[in-house]
Amino acid sequence: MSSEAWAETLILIGVLFDLLGTIGLVRLPDVYNRLQAGTKCVTLGTCFILAGAAVWAGGALAMKAVICMAFVLLTSPVGAHALARSAYRSGVAAWEGTVVDDYRGHVERLMHAPTPMKDEATALAQTEIA
Repeated sequence: MSSEAWAETLILIGVLFDLLGTIGLVRLPDVYNRLQAGTKCVTLGTCFILAGAAVWAGGALAMKAVICMAFVLLTSPVGAHALARSAYRSGVAAWEGTVVDDYRGHVERLMHAPTPMKDEATALAQTEIA
């Protein structure tokens, strides 16, 4: 199999992953499932397309494609996590078919736990009053 055939195969696989990701963005019921579809499928799709471009072109472009793949693999999951966390903490409801919510107890503990700033401000206010 020639390098062009490998490149075309990798690019085709990447396009299929991207297609599945876009279908997931349209069809899945809530923001959390959509983020998962968008992150997993599109990250893999982008990496396969970049790998195909690297095989196709070779040389300096291949190095740039590898750097771009590393960047996508690092930033896409982190961005999706930040979006999901902010959606959850903002009160965006999950799909009614969601069975497990392991994060709820953790968030409730964080929201009601005293922070050092609150304790220091309370102590400062009490010493000023006394």
